[in-house]
Order: sequence, then C-alpha cells, then structure tokens
Amino acid sequence: MENIIYPLLYFELKNKQVLGVLAGTDYQVVDTDLKSVKATLSSFLQRNYKKHDSYPSSSLEDFRMKKFEIKVRPTHRAEGKSYPTSTNIKVPVYAIYGVTHQGYYECFLPLFEERFYYYDPKLLNALVQNFAANYLNRCSPSDIYKFLVSPPPKLDKITLRVNRHRDYGFSNGWNFNKNFKHLESMAERYPYSKSVKRNLSIFPDVAWELEHKVLEVQEKLMSVHANVLIVGKRGVGKSAVLKQTIKKITHKNSGFKHTFWQLMSQRITAQAKYLGEWQENVELLIEDLEAANGILWVVDIIQLMRTGGDGPEDSIAAFITNYLQAGKLQVVGETTPTELESMRRMLPGFVENFQIVTIDELPEKKIFNILDKFTEYSRSTLKLNLERSAVEITYRFLLRYYPYESFPGKAIKFLCQCIDDARSKERQEILKSHAVENFIKQTGMPELFLRDDLLLDTQELQQFFSDRIVGQENAIKTLCDVVKIFKAGLNNPAKPISTMIFAGPTGAGKTACTKALASYFFGKGQSKSPLVRIDMSEFQHAGHLARFIGAGGEVGKLVQEVRERPFSVLLLDEIEKADPSVFDALLSVLDEGLLVDSYGRITNFRNTIIIMTSNIGASSRTSISFGEGNTTNYESAIDKFFRPEFVNRIDHIVTFNALTQSDIHTITHYELKALEKREGIDKLGLKLNFDSEVYSFLAEIGFDERYGARPLQRVIETEIISPVAKWLLDRPYAKDGFLDIKYKNNLLEISFKKEL
Repeated sequence: MENIIYPLLYFELKNKQVLGVLAGTDYQVVDTDLKSVKATLSSFLQRNYKKHDSYPSSSLEDFRMKKFEIKVRPTHRAEGKSYPTSTNIKVPVYAIYGVTHQGYYECFLPLFEERFYYYDPKLLNALVQNFAANYLNRCSPSDIYKFLVSPPPKLDKITLRVNRHRDYGFSNGWNFNKNFKHLESMAERYPYSKSVKRNLSIFPDVAWELEHKVLEVQEKLMSVHANVLIVGKRGVGKSAVLKQTIKKITHKNSGFKHTFWQLMSQRITAQAKYLGEWQENVELLIEDLEAANGILWVVDIIQLMRTGGDGPEDSIAAFITNYLQAGKLQVVGETTPTELESMRRMLPGFVENFQIVTIDELPEKKIFNILDKFTEYSRSTLKLNLERSAVEITYRFLLRYYPYESFPGKAIKFLCQCIDDARSKERQEILKSHAVENFIKQTGMPELFLRDDLLLDTQELQQFFSDRIVGQENAIKTLCDVVKIFKAGLNNPAKPISTMIFAGPTGAGKTACTKALASYFFGKGQSKSPLVRIDMSEFQHAGHLARFIGAGGEVGKLVQEVRERPFSVLLLDEIEKADPSVFDALLSVLDEGLLVDSYGRITNFRNTIIIMTSNIGASSRTSISFGEGNTTNYESAIDKFFRPEFVNRIDHIVTFNALTQSDIHTITHYELKALEKREGIDKLGLKLNFDSEVYSFLAEIGFDERYGARPLQRVIETEIISPVAKWLLDRPYAKDGFLDIKYKNNLLEISFKKEL
C-alpha cells in the first residue's frame, strides 16, 4: 500500500462554512469547517476505492499554491460579435504546481478546471499568464465578476492509501481503472459532476419543446453507433438538445456504459512543439477514448478543418476520417447549415461519416412556451420575477433587429443579460423598462426607434443635423429621409439599413455628416464609438483583399470591426482608392448585408449604415458653386468609375458642394464653441467669449476653396489654441470665470474676468 496525496483548495464562505475542492477532480464538499470537509472527502475517496477499485489520478509529489494577477478586458460576446469594456481589470488567479513522479512539472488552475505540463520551472509564470489570459478572454463579464468576488482560497491536502499495482478487469473488456492521461489533458468529461457547478450559464441544460430531437439523437448514437451532426441556425437549440441527450445516455439507470468527452479543436495542437506531434496526440486520444468507451463531443467541429495543417486536406479532420470510417472513433457535434455546406465543399469525405439531425426554428407559439418556462425557472430557482411585458418587448426587438439569429436562443441570451444586470443592481424583478434599457445599452439606438408611442419630431430631426452640418442641405435631407424610413419600419431587413456614397470635394463635410448620423442612430448606449472608419487607401492592391475581409483563419479589418460593433455606421473613406477586387467583395454586403467566408462563418451588416466617401468628379468641376450641373458631374464620374452592379446596390448618391466663405464663418462659430468642452478649459471652469473680429479673422484666413474647411482646423490650432494654452500656463489664477478673447490691430488679446 502507498499514499496518494491530493491538493485540497478550500474557501472560507461568508455563512461560516467551508467549501473544499479537490484539485484536478470534479469533487467538492461544503461543510461547517475544514476538518469536516477533509473527513468527508477522505471517507468518500476511500469508500469509492474499495467499492469500485478506482481513484482520481494524482502525479504530484510536492505542490504549492501561487497567486497571479491577470490583466484582462472583459468582453461580452454574442454570436461572433464582441462588446469589450473600456478598461482592463486585474483578476486574481490561483495556481497549484509542483514536480511529478516522472520528473516533469504539472500545474492546476482549479477555478478554470485546467491543467498543463511543463519541463522548465522558469516557464511557470509565463505559462500561467498565457493559459489564464486565454481562458478569461473567452469569459463573459458576469463570469469574470464571479472570479473577482470569490473569497481567496487556501491550500491543504487529502491523503488516500491505495495499491497502484493491482489490475482490475471487467467482463466487458473496458479498463475503467486506467488513468486517461492524454484524454484528460485535451478533453473534459461531460456531464460535469453534480458537486461542481462548472456551467455558469443561468439557463438550465434542458431542451424544452425539442424532446423529440433528443430521442432522435439518442437513437442514432446508441442504436446504430453513428457519428452525429446536429444542424441548425444559431440559437435554435442545438446545444440544449445535445446536452440533454448526453445526460440521458449517461444517467446511472439508462443501461448504457458510455462516457462523453468535450473537446475544443485547438487543444489538440496547443502543446505540439514539433512536426507530427499533433498527429501523435490524436492517436493517443483515440486510444484513451477506446479504453474509456468514450464518445468525443467536438464543440467547434468546423475548426477541425482549420486546425493542424495549412488547409482542410492536411487538417485534423482529414487525419481522423479513416478512424471514423473504420468505426474506431465516434464523434458528435453541432454546426450551422452554412458551415455544413462549407465542410462538404472542402472535405466531403469527412462529412460523409456523419448522420445529420436537422433542427428548424420553432413557431412563435412554442417559442413563447419556452420563454414562459424560462420565466417560471427564473422565478422559482433564481428568485427573480420576469414580467410578461419584458418578455414580449424582448421578442419584438429581437425579431426586428436581430433577424439573422434564431429563437429561442437569442431571446434566452438577452434575458440572461437582463438577469445579470438585475442581480448586479440587486433588483428582484425585470420590467419592460429594464428590457428597453438593456437593449439601448447593447445597440446604442435611441428610445425613439424602440417605442412606437414616441413620435418623430421632424423639425427637431432637421435641427439636429442642421446644427452639425453646414452648407449641405441636400445631405441633410437625405439623412432625415433615412431616419424617417427606419422609424417607420420600412427599411429592407435583408439589407444594411442604408448604403450611400458621399461625393464631393475635400473638406466639404462628408466625414462630419457621417459622424452626425452615427451619433443620432447608435450613440446612446455603446461604450465604444458607433462610427467604424476604414481608410480604403490601405487596400490598393489585390493582395490586400485578405487583410480587408480575411482569409483562412485570419480575420480581416472589416470583419473584425463589424463583429465588435454590429450596430454602427461603417465609413469606407476614399473608396475609389481601393483595388477593384474590394468592390467585388462588397457586392454581397451591399445587396444582402452578409459576408460569408470560405468556412461558412457569417458576418452580418444588416444593422449598419454603410457610407462610402469619394472625391471622384471633384477635379472636373467647372466652378465652386453648387448646382445641377455639378451634381451631374459627380454622378457621371461615379457611373464611369464603378461597375453598374456596384452602383445599382447603392441606395443614395449624395453630392456635396464646395463650402463658401459664409459657410466657413458659420463653421468657425461651431468650432470655437466646441473649445469649451476640451478638458483643459472644462476642468478650470472657464467660458470663452470671442468678439466678432476673431470670427471674421479666422474665417478669412481659414478659407480655401480647394480644401474647404480643413485649413480652418489648423488656423484655430495655431491662432487660438496655442496662444490660449501659453496664456493659461502663465496665469494659474485664471479659474471659474470668463476668458475674453479679442482681435485688435492684428494682435490677439486675452483677458480674464470673473463675470462678464
């Protein structure tokens, strides 16, 4: 007999109880004190060893615990879209590490249920930082919050007396006493132990209204031992069906003796250091699965084609195809119809080994049945009342603004976010107003667009844009029309909200116009700017297309920005400078609001306004005045430059006239008024008072009929901002009053007054 020592992580809870977690296992116990926790775990381990001749593996001879501070930026993700917070936070991460019997080193990250091996103790800090950062970057803000509020753990140990050298066989040929070292290092056993709450989702693992699909998947897995792919759009309930199926199969009274192992594709190659090592990892994984009578649940099955080699033909998917055909490996997974078609196109031999179970989106009545059950679950289990009106407004919002996702998944996801928000604010109920508030935060849309009872004030709308755009009545009218169409709900939901080309000379206000529209549409709740600006002069060659939209496993700049900010105004600046291949790639975006890559991943543009700016035609202007002839010049130049199928997908071609001296004078007023909002002026409590000579002087020297308002910015910087900054630094007493700024005898005069 010999002793096996297990690391015991324990937490002293607020209710004067102690939570003990056996590192590297699924076992945990809550009791009144540490002594009772250790006694319960020791008794359980010894009893389980005597009864089943099995015990958890532990290879550490000596171990210690160390605390790490991991810097992370919490990010909410929703179906390929990301909403990161504005600041980084430090999350405490605890690692248990030590040397193994074999002489190498092992590290547990107990709160993450992760472990890794290493051969140089100097690498520990870097490896923990890498593993923890990767894990936390995949977590939602609510999950990270739970790590932050958890009490700090302490380290102890549990001892078990065993005979490692006894061999216990079973009549069915499976050796369950084997330590599945390779399998456990790459995959996780599912379902998780009841004593460990590893699934932090609020939604329970049930497949409401899809019980018949659970039976179908179970039949294919168990009766014919098939490989199964569950296919359906995002949100239809694929994961719920699969989890419920696995729980039924692995239930102790089910009569089946199978185990399920959950795998992320990248974990196979994560530790591979040399050519051919990941292939060896796969072979060892399959050997362990055979010994465990295991079925592999690949969470991201399409990733098998992107992992391992340079293309699908030398990927992990290609490597395991022979094992699937020979029946040496059984796999279950889920995918979307688009991804399935991509897999069939790239590696048909792989997909042929799977039987398909299709899940269609449920009808409205069944969707509300599921939402009613979720409401009851929230009330009974989470002790939080979810009002029917909040559920109904959620359904209406998501039906209109998220047409590319499916029910019930998108509704459950949004309501879970509302529940997290209510918990953080210690509310016991979620009202209709709370659902509206959360939707505004998520999209940045004003309440005007979300509530039918709020009427659009056309004069106020006109004034909003007139206050921000000077000398461009045609542009203001077009922007007002876009808002009115969207408010009335008459925009095409299968396209971007609007697509426009802003044509005109430089400095005429095209960018200012775009900023104003972004602020009006999506500027109410998002932490990041609702304006996505991409300089198209960066993509002047055909080889730049991959950098623009992405290629293979790489995400392009366009896709990355829109996934992070799906509700935004997309500004493609100086579109004419891009390579023609970029125009072709944009055709489906402008027409259908979708961009699908070779692996079937969809980026959705249907909640964006796409604006392309161009100076085409500006050089052929006959005068700086704005008239019908000038408009014709711009539109004619655009028709000649772009292919007809590109131009025909544009909703509006908006022409901008060159600014006049009077326009520059008006812009000067706006720019000088905006100076009061700058930090240096605002923190001193100062107001700026300019006389009329200052406005006239700046407008005169800041006007250039070739460059529009652009020279004005430089003039204000040199003639006003720089002298005022120097003046304030020399006079620290100038606070909480007025700066009187005059222009006399070609000199700038600045004086301070407590009152005007």
